[in-house]
Amino acid sequence: MTDRWPEIDEHIVSNRIIQALVILREVFEYSIPQAIDALSARHRLLRETRPDDFTASNEEYGRNFYS
Repeated sequence: MTDRWPEIDEHIVSNRIIQALVILREVFEYSIPQAIDALSARHRLLRETRPDDFTASNEEYGRNFYS
């Protein structure tokens, strides 16, 4: 298996939540709730380590996304 974290991270910082969730489910065989939890944890990490890379502010991130 190749390292998919760079791809997942790019989806997260670009506010492409669905694409990130799809990869998390494929790679790690997560259920939907598990994938959402993993995305949330990774989002927090990336906000701390790469804040300038995000295309949406923390307040705007995930707006109009309903799971």
